[in-house]
Amino acid sequence: MKNFIYIPFLFQIFFGCTTSKTSSEKTFSKDEKAIKNDTIRIANEEIEYEVIIIDSGFNSWFASYGKPRNYYSQSYLEARNRDWVLGWNNKFIQGNRLFDMSIDYQNSINYGYEVNYMLFNYLTYFQLTNNIRLGGFAPRI
Repeated sequence: MKNFIYIPFLFQIFFGCTTSKTSSEKTFSKDEKAIKNDTIRIANEEIEYEVIIIDSGFNSWFASYGKPRNYYSQSYLEARNRDWVLGWNNKFIQGNRLFDMSIDYQNSINYGYEVNYMLFNYLTYFQLTNNIRLGGFAPRI
């Protein structure tokens, strides 16, 4: 049986008309010309885990700003993911409408490099495009 980490994101539907905020941090806006079918499946068949990301704009952001594979170590990615997933799940529990489901990321499981790499990039993208901090580590590209 496969276990899933499923991350749907409906930001444009819920918050398509928000006021702009001024910030000294670099932010990224959603490109309305982004690919409509922006679904990514990342799988580690050996341990039967996969991540499914449904978010218009992530593919184009990832192609432009994502670091190449093996740029970060797996332990680096895992540390960021643990912190950011905890922040994500806390916001989900608090009822924040941006977070429509929790992420089941367990520290005791080795998800492999690819799953950690893509989850890290998605959480970085999410924080930068929405100007939200999920944890103690600041997202950067």
